[in-house]
Amino acid sequence: MSARTKARKRALDILYAADVRQIPVSEALAAEAARAVSEPQRETSWLYARDIVDGVIDHQAEIDETIETYAQGWTLARMPAVDRGLLRIAVWEIMFNDEVPASVAISEAVEAAGLLSTDDSSGFVNGVLGKIAQSV
Repeated sequence: MSARTKARKRALDILYAADVRQIPVSEALAAEAARAVSEPQRETSWLYARDIVDGVIDHQAEIDETIETYAQGWTLARMPAVDRGLLRIAVWEIMFNDEVPASVAISEAVEAAGLLSTDDSSGFVNGVLGKIAQSV
């Protein structure tokens, strides 16, 4: 597993924890940052995970609006928490991170959805992200 794949998983853990615990993402990020201090061997994945989460925090309104626009009939509240997190990460990478090709962001999100969410999630995530990538 690549360092960026690990970082995406770590970012998803932070977003998911904030979502299900109904706490600010910044609070979940701070808790993970405190834990990361004691794990220097995971520094590479931590740095990118923090970039992702900071980016999602900074652009959350635009990211969420984009997701709801292209999810056709699905509100964020109606989506599984894992799917919300994966979509937020991938949309941030597509829209705000020029270092990651859209195809990579989509592929990583679809693969994670297939492993971590519902049976229908990978197709749903792929469809939404494909539409978003075509529009930007």
